[in-house]
Order: sequence, then structure tokens, then C-alpha cells
Amino acid sequence: MNAAGVRHILDCIGEMFPDAHCELLHSNAFELTIAVLLSAQCTDATVNKVTVDLFQKYKTPEDYVSVPLEELEQDIRRIGLFRSKAKHIQKMCMILIEEYGGDIPSEHDKLVLLPGVGRKTANVVVSNAFGVPAIAVDTHVERVSKRLGLAGWNDTVLEVEKKLMKRIPKEEWTLTHHRLIFFGRYHCKAQNPQCQICPLLDVCREGKKRMKRSQVRKDREA
Repeated sequence: MNAAGVRHILDCIGEMFPDAHCELLHSNAFELTIAVLLSAQCTDATVNKVTVDLFQKYKTPEDYVSVPLEELEQDIRRIGLFRSKAKHIQKMCMILIEEYGGDIPSEHDKLVLLPGVGRKTANVVVSNAFGVPAIAVDTHVERVSKRLGLAGWNDTVLEVEKKLMKRIPKEEWTLTHHRLIFFGRYHCKAQNPQCQICPLLDVCREGKKRMKRSQVRKDREA
């Protein structure tokens, strides 16, 4: 895809979701890191329902390590994989206390070394908490990027990230990340994408196939 095609996509999703933003509720970098860690294989809406009470009870890394693991597990039990996530949180908090004075490091290479913090989580944290341009590839971003031809069907998550970083102006990385998420979460859904009213249907490989199949079914029924 050439630069003009990429610009067309960015402008369209920008018009559709001009105010796209991180929907995980948080008030600082530490809370954001906890929230993103909890969001793995879980919706932001569910995470927010849990953290509204969690962040009232636990304010600092010391708070998380001062309770038995079983108590923390119960506090986040509505979250998928809550047992392993509780372990990651306590281990991460111990490292923050011992190595970073209780603060979340702002460097990507240090963040990814924390338990439970992968590349996606680190990208979300550095971009939203520290203003460093980054593109975090979650399921929405991956799906949309492949459907629109911004990445290949067989590309890994890392390959998708690298292609997006190459094709999108650096100063637009973070905002585009949010807009791609909104586009995938509210419009180009996994099961029922709104292809028939999509302004990007002309450049969407998946959308064209879906519309063609839909027309074939209608013709058969007629």
C-alpha cells in the first residue's frame, strides 16, 4: 500500500473517531500498568468494573505486597486468569519497590522486564503515561490492520507493529493506535463488522469478500 492509501485510511478513521482514547480508567502510570496487565484476554469494561474498587484499596506497590496472594486473587477474581495475574502483580510490585523506588520506569526496555508486562503493555504505558509515541498491537489493531491491508494476513503481532510504525508518521502513532482500537471495537468487529456502511470498504479486502458473499446469498434466496 502506498502513502496515499495509508493517508486515506488514517483520515477516515480520524473522522469516525476523532476523540479516541485509552478507555482503561487510571490516574497515574502505576494504575495504568496494573489495568493493562489485567486487560489481557479481558475487556476494558470488565477491568474498569474491578479497578474502581481495586484502586481505592491499593494505592502503592507496598499495598499490593502487604496482603496475602489469596486476598488479591479474590479482589480481581472477576478478571480472566486472575490467579496468574495476581502473582504477576505482586512480583512486579516487589521489583518496583526494590529497584525503582516504587515508581513505574518510563523506559520501554525496563518495562518489558517486569512480570506480566509484555511489549503491548509497555507500549500502552509509555505512550499514555509518558507521552512517548508508540503503537500497541492488541486484537483489534491486529485484525483491522490485516483487513485493511496495512499488514499481511500471516504477519506476527511484532511484524504488524513494525509495518504500522513504518507506514504511519511517528507523531501520529499513539493517536492512530487509539483510533484503530475504536474502529475495531465499535465498527470493524470480529464477528459482525459494519461493512455495508464502512467508508473504507473500497480498500478493505475482508469487507469486499463479505459483501460479495452476502450478495451471493441474496441472489440465491431470490
